[in-house]
Amino acid sequence: MNSIPNSAGFTLPGGKIGVLVIHGFTSTPISIAPWAKFLNNSGYTVIAPLLPGHGTTWQQMNQTTWQQWYDEVEKSFLQLKQSCDRVFIAGFSMGAALALRLCQIRGSEVEGLIVLNPSVHDKRWFMKLLPVLKFLVGSVSKGPTDVAAPNPPLHSYARTPLKALDSLRNLWRLVERDLYLIDLPIMVAYSVNDHAVDPENSITVIDNVFSVDIREVAFENSFHNVALDFDVEQLNIESKIFIEDVLSGAVKRGSDFNENDLVDAEFESIVSGLSLDQSSPTAYLDELDQIDQSNRFIPPNPGKVNLDQMQRSSAVAFLGSAAYLLLYWFTDFEFIGVWPAVLGFLSSIAIIIWRTARKEDDFEDGASL
Repeated sequence: MNSIPNSAGFTLPGGKIGVLVIHGFTSTPISIAPWAKFLNNSGYTVIAPLLPGHGTTWQQMNQTTWQQWYDEVEKSFLQLKQSCDRVFIAGFSMGAALALRLCQIRGSEVEGLIVLNPSVHDKRWFMKLLPVLKFLVGSVSKGPTDVAAPNPPLHSYARTPLKALDSLRNLWRLVERDLYLIDLPIMVAYSVNDHAVDPENSITVIDNVFSVDIREVAFENSFHNVALDFDVEQLNIESKIFIEDVLSGAVKRGSDFNENDLVDAEFESIVSGLSLDQSSPTAYLDELDQIDQSNRFIPPNPGKVNLDQMQRSSAVAFLGSAAYLLLYWFTDFEFIGVWPAVLGFLSSIAIIIWRTARKEDDFEDGASL
């Protein structure tokens, strides 16, 4: 079953310079087609793959993981390398996260990187509930597509599959952790008014990659999906200029940070502080061994917390109310309305605090810790 017509991936033959263009989460190559076609019209060979689980149904996407999406990206990259002398990577949203991961692993084989509204984290509180919530709810409604221009084409699911989203969180952790591995020329383009991915993601990329040449491009008239929005022409032109600058040598690979030199310097610093002279009465390592164990911090071992019957009942009410509120907010589920659940949620917290407080505790203002 295919719920999004004309969503297949595509290859556009061109010259010996290749560009891999990667679409976003729950989306399809339709979302980046105007961008990809412009690059092809500029003389480049372009591949825009359809990632596994996309372009079908959100139920099928819930059966896929970020590793499968990455494998498809790497497969397309290797295919592009066979026909092109130099290859660039361009990714949108989650596609940018996959592009960053590819460059973290195969950066020496890539000429330059373009990320458009990249997603590398989501700090909203409810994202932390995904490991549990994904087993209770299959998907949640996404709302309208985040495009400012009128009548955008159908290019993504109307619902967000939660198991797939939780897998995406695992990709984010790796990508954000290893941003320092990126040292190739990079263009970071983002929308000021993005309602799907916080522009703070782009700042995170800019602040943590170790590229010498980082080109920052901001869009003021578009929302998340710039390739289907008012600023698509600016996106196209800036991308073309960036690629041409890399090819001409005006923008170069490199970093102010040499990891090997830093490791060597740290090692030499450590070794220089150690005494290996056997004629010395005691060496530095011997002195370390002689440190009085009694002066070392011994972490406390807290006792087991025992809950009484009322506390256990309140804990069950707390979890049940929280689960009901999540279902109420993110789905169409409604049984008793929202206020009884809110009252139950707050009452259970109050009872747990009341029953947990100990009468013998005596806290005074100004007490030192």
